[in-house]
Amino acid sequence: MNLSKWIRQAHRWLSMIFTLTVIANFVTMAFGQPPAWIVYSPLPPLFLLLFSGLYMFVLPYTARSRGRVAQEQAGSA
Repeated sequence: MNLSKWIRQAHRWLSMIFTLTVIANFVTMAFGQPPAWIVYSPLPPLFLLLFSGLYMFVLPYTARSRGRVAQEQAGSA
């Protein structure tokens, strides 16, 4: 599996983990003040989602520019 597919799959799993931590946060808030580790538990998957999401956002633009460079090199040969 190449890097792009691996990052997409990781992004999907991270989104599920993030959703579960947010749900757990709301459930524990229903019973009073939750401990700090539960309140901050959504942050690590959220930061990882940020980086993987930015990578997937930029990927089409870099692929387009790589395609242009390859096209220019093929045309000059």
